[in-house]
Amino acid sequence: MMPWLTGRFGNPSGSHAVARAARTVIEDARDQVAGLLGGQPREIVFTGGGTEAINLAIGGTALANQPGTIITSAVEHDAVREAAAARVAFGEVHAVASVDHNGVLDLPQLTELLNKHVRIVAVMAVNNEVGSIQPIAEVIALARTHTNGALVLVDAVQGAVWLDVATHCASADLLVISGHKFGGPQGVGALLVKEGTRIGPILHGGGQERERRSGTQNVAGIVGLAAALQAAHDDRAALVSRVTPLRDRLVDGLLNAIPEASETSERHTKVAGNAHICVAGVESESLLVLLDDGGICASAGSACASGAIHTSPVLQAMGVGADRAEGALRMTLGATTTSDDVDRALSVVPVAVDRLRRSPV
Repeated sequence: MMPWLTGRFGNPSGSHAVARAARTVIEDARDQVAGLLGGQPREIVFTGGGTEAINLAIGGTALANQPGTIITSAVEHDAVREAAAARVAFGEVHAVASVDHNGVLDLPQLTELLNKHVRIVAVMAVNNEVGSIQPIAEVIALARTHTNGALVLVDAVQGAVWLDVATHCASADLLVISGHKFGGPQGVGALLVKEGTRIGPILHGGGQERERRSGTQNVAGIVGLAAALQAAHDDRAALVSRVTPLRDRLVDGLLNAIPEASETSERHTKVAGNAHICVAGVESESLLVLLDDGGICASAGSACASGAIHTSPVLQAMGVGADRAEGALRMTLGATTTSDDVDRALSVVPVAVDRLRRSPV
């Protein structure tokens, strides 16, 4: 990224040599991202992040297709749920498919919702709170069988670092990634729009990205996203192999050290980097304050809610009672996590829980 941040500032839409160099590096990145996502370069639209890409997928396809029903799972990210809900004002219907106690989509119930009026089915590859892996291939097969050509949108923002999305999400009509989730820069994402999928722009202006997303491209960000996605692909097997035992040691250690703590979902249903427990007798907000003081960066749920702590819709959908959900603790492990980090968490978290139970903040 550095050359494009420190002196090479050409606008890729220009015609001079500096602009052409910027345009060339974007197209190289487009080739790279397309190959890693299982698509063609012309199918890649670079955006300002995952939220914009999701809104383009849901809102942009609405501009080019007849209105209908949008189906989302009950555990989708706010970007998907709110974008779908916003379409109700335009005459569309938003239907929600339930999940089981692990946060995995209930396929029989999804089947009941599918009909000829469904326009789009939106399901995430991996849940951003509890790490559940969704059965994307089965969702696509059901949509192809039980609808009149409904589109399938996969939010792979949380999954790209842990899954080979080109395989796991093969045949999806729309696929979203965001750079910061796999070691790239913040504020840049990509939407794969499979050839033949009709979509209109939600941003108007210069007609960049084949007139699907206007605005001067973030050259450095796009270069960084492509490089990080390649690194995530190359390092995935080693990452999963290294992180899985660290996650298991962390969760097992916390459950052994903290009375009345429970794991939120079964590990075989989730990605390796997700550690999510519910701790009885404490409130997440107070616990996070003490953990932050102890050098532990954790969260209660999604990190996209302006710092607000509230009962998680994801946990509600999974049937987690309010008494357990109010003590939800999410810790994420990744490429930089070490054994020392796990030791640190195992020394800090139980002490913080004990302090809150004895003298709530």
